[in-house]
Amino acid sequence: MLVRLSSYSTFYFLISTFSKKMDIDQVRIWATVSVIAIGTIAPAISIGFIGSTAVKSIARNPEAASKIQTAMILAIAFAEAIAVYALVVSLVVKFVV
Repeated sequence: MLVRLSSYSTFYFLISTFSKKMDIDQVRIWATVSVIAIGTIAPAISIGFIGSTAVKSIARNPEAASKIQTAMILAIAFAEAIAVYALVVSLVVKFVV
């Protein structure tokens, strides 16, 4: 049986649900999730930008394709290292702190 709550009681339910104190495990989980989210979104955007810029520059100057490709792979490796650092930090936050 469904009971329709008034807007006041729904608002009170939401406030009471979110106003409870979080214990340390919930804080660890939220910190881990936020570190992983930020640490993977930023490298993904930068890798996409690096790849698109490399393709544009290869299209403009095909003779320099090997030099551009080498620099692109190196830049992508550095950007991906940031994601690995974020993974390490998130594991430290989850299990050590």
